[in-house]
Amino acid sequence: MKIRMTIVTTAAALLMASAAFAHFGMLIPDTDELSQDKRTVNLTLSFSHPFEMVGMELEKPAAFFVVANGEAKTDLLGTLKPAKVMDHTAWTVAYTPREPGLYAFVFDPVPYKEDAENNYIRHITKVVIDAYGEGEGWNKPLGLKTEIVPLTRPFGNYAGNVFQGVVMLDGKPAPYTRVEVEFYNQDGKRTAPNERMITQEVVADGNGVFTFACPWKGWWGFAGLNADSAPYQGRELELGAVIWVNMQ
Repeated sequence: MKIRMTIVTTAAALLMASAAFAHFGMLIPDTDELSQDKRTVNLTLSFSHPFEMVGMELEKPAAFFVVANGEAKTDLLGTLKPAKVMDHTAWTVAYTPREPGLYAFVFDPVPYKEDAENNYIRHITKVVIDAYGEGEGWNKPLGLKTEIVPLTRPFGNYAGNVFQGVVMLDGKPAPYTRVEVEFYNQDGKRTAPNERMITQEVVADGNGVFTFACPWKGWWGFAGLNADSAPYQGRELELGAVIWVNMQ
């Protein structure tokens, strides 16, 4: 009985640790809306556990680009500047749109080796900016390997609103995908009553659709997780479809 109790206790501890240490690609702008008074957006790219404010190294991404109005794609990889976020390597960029519209920023990282889970992690991460109130077509897919296509407008939302999206994988809805949700606890003011509350979790329905109500102001990350069909360097490759949404 004692051995059995030890095994159960250890398993529970591992499950709690897994829930507490969810990984998130992070692409955080200083605004989700540009105007005549604010014409340039400053973005920070990092990799972390956002609620706990524990950072990890983010190697220079394999790709970083912006898609204007769902059509024109511009490579921004060469504009990235090294930075530090949570004492780890991160990247920053300033971008000034040439015209009103909707701007979706995306980075695709070099897969991160996670020995604790014996896998690699590739979180394809995006955020959407509305420039001058002209943003339309925010629910169009970008054709990424995996992505969350929003069904709720991904900007201009009140705290307490629900966010709804479709997890896509290889251009198709990914049914019953597990979606991890976490708050970017940037000022450190939020605390969780226990480790299970740090990362929230929902499962998409048979059409890949999920819904989550965001209770607080600030940035919320959503990560739809699937395993790639092929291993990467001998290990499973976790594919994360990540989107960041600001609640105001």
